[in-house]
Amino acid sequence: MNVPEITVTKVHAMLERGDPFTLLDIREKWESDLVTIDGSHFVTMEEVPSKLSNFDKEKPMVVYCHKGVRSAAVAVYLLNQGFLNVKSMVGGIHAWTLQIEPTLPTY
Repeated sequence: MNVPEITVTKVHAMLERGDPFTLLDIREKWESDLVTIDGSHFVTMEEVPSKLSNFDKEKPMVVYCHKGVRSAAVAVYLLNQGFLNVKSMVGGIHAWTLQIEPTLPTY
């Protein structure tokens, strides 16, 4: 299955417009403690299967991690679980800090 992807600039525009979607941070706790995107929901990759009922399958969702590898896997998993509109944020929080919020720390 091809992984549906979205760029950080498009995600930023969606946040700026107030579009209704879930921004899901699936990194480890220590990563989230270092830097996060305002408005995102934090659930570690390992917790995703047990937290599926917390999310609306019909609401658009963007998943992010550090650089986009883990989020791609989780996006495919969620689509296979019946979620209708899930995308992986290309480049993850690393791309976000370089292109959108350069004042945030990188790691």
